[in-house]
Amino acid sequence: MKPMNEEHLAVLRRHMVEVIAIYVDLASEELGKAVLDERVMAAMLRVPRHLFVPAAIAPLAYQDTPLPIGFDKTVSQPFMVALMTDLLDLQPHEAVLEVGTGLGYQTAILAELAGQVWSVEIIEEFANHAEALLQGFGMSNIGIRVGDGSRGWPEHAPFDKILVTAAAEEAPPALLEQLKPMGRLVLPVGSEEQVLTVIDKDAAGHLKARQLIPVRFSRLEAA
Repeated sequence: MKPMNEEHLAVLRRHMVEVIAIYVDLASEELGKAVLDERVMAAMLRVPRHLFVPAAIAPLAYQDTPLPIGFDKTVSQPFMVALMTDLLDLQPHEAVLEVGTGLGYQTAILAELAGQVWSVEIIEEFANHAEALLQGFGMSNIGIRVGDGSRGWPEHAPFDKILVTAAAEEAPPALLEQLKPMGRLVLPVGSEEQVLTVIDKDAAGHLKARQLIPVRFSRLEAA
């Protein structure tokens, strides 16, 4: 059988976005909405997920499932990528901090919607691969560094939005400190039982958290 070409992959990517829309509708009571922001869905349609996974499993890239990327890590399922991005409510002028670059798929989605993305990855091989890949796409609004994401990136703080793609027992204090007033942090919280959580900071710096749906992420690693 001959390999899939870009046209085949584009069809699968459209199907992936349609499946995400179905899952959102099915979970509308828990999420408080039946559709995601059309800008998020458009970004999911544009970014080629098959280039952000190992070549051997690229044909599986548009299934709605996590996929292994090495070092016992995975790229999140497309539904979760879309949902977490939607929850951030990113605006074109905003700066967002991503904790956990992986191979850069979520980073690319964020870069489609935000003014600037700063991403921290603890595994050097991931950070180097993602940086080269994203530069190849000509995405000039992304900065990546190797380090402990739970400490944030103080040099570029404060951030309008923060996304954490690994689970923590509680929101890391450094991230809450680096979040702007009127900013938002989205992350999975918990150990054995994890819940996708949205934390908003008001103008006075007070925090308010709301929990959405059960999730399963790898643990946030500290250096």
